Amino acid sequence: MLNIAVYSGSFNPLHIGHLAIMKHMTEVAGFDCVYLVVSPKNPLKDGISSATGQERYEAAVKAVARHPELKVHVDGIELQMPEPHYTIRTLDALKEREPQNSFTLVIGADNLACIRNWRDYRRILKEYGVAVFPRTGFDLEAIKAALLSEDPDYRITLLNAEMVDMSSTTIREALASGQDASAWLM
Repeated sequence: MLNIAVYSGSFNPLHIGHLAIMKHMTEVAGFDCVYLVVSPKNPLKDGISSATGQERYEAAVKAVARHPELKVHVDGIELQMPEPHYTIRTLDALKEREPQNSFTLVIGADNLACIRNWRDYRRILKEYGVAVFPRTGFDLEAIKAALLSEDPDYRITLLNAEMVDMSSTTIREALASGQDASAWLM
């Protein structure tokens, strides 16, 4: 059995913050590997077309290949799934495909703060669990305590990791204005 960290997102583009998270999951947090799941479209976000999903997947494969030290598998499972791309459906599909493995969702503090808006969030927290990265402006202990008061069986692991305040949006804006963003890209 492998203990797999499922790191899902649009990754438009992958950057050094994502790289730091993937390294932390296998080198510090003790996961056997990371499944980097490129999501064609987040149902809670506007602005990214699902039509670019395949391009972002291919870019992720190339980016990860540049870092052979990573224990990361770029997984295109959501590219084959119908919309909307709810996280619970992805986790269930991974578990069906690989019933022998254990899956934990990797999210940032911002996502934990709004997880009650997610489809079947209770199942995610009880059946799969989350490993949560700190983000500026979020009190993770308080957010976790509030969720555990709802159900003490929720599996919420707060990661003691360095905060990397980098966003794909910032990189896209820099590139659009003609700036060199190569130092930020993975």
